[in-house]
Amino acid sequence: MKLVTSQQMRSIDHTAIEEYGIAGTVLMENAGRAVADAAEEMVEGFGHVAVVCGRGNNGGDGFVAARHLYNRGMSVEVFLLAEAGELSGDAATNCRIAQKMGLPIVENPDTEVLEAAVDSADIVIDAILGIGISGEVHGAAQSAIETINQSLALVLAVDIPSGLSSDTGAVLGEAVEADRTLTFGLPKVGHYCYPGRDLCGEIEVVDISLPQELLTSDALTTNLTEAVDAWLMLPYRWGDMHKGDAGRLLIVAGSAGMTGAAALAGLGAARSGAGLVTLAVPESLNDILEAKCTEVMTLPVPETGQRSLARETAAQILAFAENCDAVALGPGLSQVSETQELARELIGRISQPLVVDADGLNACVDATDVLKDRSAPTVITPHPGELSRLVDLSVTDIQADRVGAARQAAGDLSCVVVLKGAATVTATADGEVWVNPTGNPGMASGGVGDVLTGVIAALLAGGADDLEAAVSGVFYHGRAGDLAAERCGERGLVASDLLEQVPAAFLDGGLTV
Repeated sequence: MKLVTSQQMRSIDHTAIEEYGIAGTVLMENAGRAVADAAEEMVEGFGHVAVVCGRGNNGGDGFVAARHLYNRGMSVEVFLLAEAGELSGDAATNCRIAQKMGLPIVENPDTEVLEAAVDSADIVIDAILGIGISGEVHGAAQSAIETINQSLALVLAVDIPSGLSSDTGAVLGEAVEADRTLTFGLPKVGHYCYPGRDLCGEIEVVDISLPQELLTSDALTTNLTEAVDAWLMLPYRWGDMHKGDAGRLLIVAGSAGMTGAAALAGLGAARSGAGLVTLAVPESLNDILEAKCTEVMTLPVPETGQRSLARETAAQILAFAENCDAVALGPGLSQVSETQELARELIGRISQPLVVDADGLNACVDATDVLKDRSAPTVITPHPGELSRLVDLSVTDIQADRVGAARQAAGDLSCVVVLKGAATVTATADGEVWVNPTGNPGMASGGVGDVLTGVIAALLAGGADDLEAAVSGVFYHGRAGDLAAERCGERGLVASDLLEQVPAAFLDGGLTV
């Protein structure tokens, strides 16, 4: 499903009205009726409803919802944070209709009046601010949002919780904390990027009769990964395939104190369907990795005095890689200068599809040309700190607009970028972006990213292209984390808990998610 910015959604609305001839009042009527249906469902047809409206089209949707609920016999009060005479267009039309029907409408309510109404309501409909705001919320809107957030009533947000950026998910000073958000036509980027995702509650996308061709246009390049998308991106597995057909993968990883990273990446790959997985590891650590990874083979290679991979091992690794379908590099590799030199050489010379993570990315700081100049498919999996060191963006800037940051980095580095975090964002060099909905806070634990490296690399080795491997790998890795949390809870979840759930995450293709 496509995700849109406020500008893109306004353009879709404008095209629907001006070119297709769908009246704005029709769109508003459809939206408001859907809000009324949702509100009635939330309170099971009984209870008192407080509808808090702003002066724009979001408020107009609120007036329509109030009218339908009033007609259904529910107790409804409307609080307009303006004078009725200040409204224009379709919002003004629906305000006048509500007035003529005798709906109780309080204009410019003072704080005490609104507090009393909200406190006595069973449900509050937030129709204050829509998707178009960009500056910080202030004045009557800010006060109303604070009042709503202090109440115990259920909260239904119209299109987006008021005060939330629809483009980034950022809180613009103050934002409504909704139990449910009904959004129209398409979900917005801010619905699925934090902290916005936490404030939306249950998100439901409603059809308000916008033309489908506008909602599926190739010009919309940001996507929400759905289960069917991830399933269709998986490499095909036929009935008589053997382990060589399932993908030969080499993982270059590990150093003293970091054998766990190598093991988790290797086992993550094995549990994601790679037919043959080999870990290239420092020779003195080989016995440890063989004990940790029964199903994964090892390639012991020369090491430095710090027990990390030595530069001289490049030829041996490159020769082995020639017989592999994909390579992953970085987990637990160390930042020993000689090993970092090796990493840069391997990234520049490996001709197979490549996943670069952790210390492999650190090796590219101030040397990003090794990534840009690769001709084979390349996926990098940085967390915000690692990405900040690779591109000219602070961690604060990255987190403020994760979609924009991932898109910029993918273009700058000429590869697929998987920006880890909540929510993980995958971007391609040509600007396509996928936002992942799976995963949970329990995955904020050491080693979870190493498993992801293995999952993505396994799918690459199995025949998926770089984007498919990244998008589906991220989805199923997050789903494994969700299954692990269901089994043992989020608090205390460790990477090995997630690892055990990887096969189950693929079991039904995620189509029940």
